[in-house]
Amino acid sequence: MSLANVGNADRVIRIIIGIVLIAAPYVAELALWENQTIRILIQVVGAVLIFTGVTRFCALYKLIGVNTKHS
Repeated sequence: MSLANVGNADRVIRIIIGIVLIAAPYVAELALWENQTIRILIQVVGAVLIFTGVTRFCALYKLIGVNTKHS
């Protein structure tokens, strides 16, 4: 029995967005990044996206009954 509920397209999008969110404060100079709390929060969201993309499991999807993985 597989717990995977994240499909391939969803997985790739999550990983790419996660990488962008983690790297953004280091490559884009925005006033937004001066607030350390916001910067850390955005990077945590990026890490969660990468984690869910790699593991192919999203707890939020499970909670609301969404499954983008096609058998």
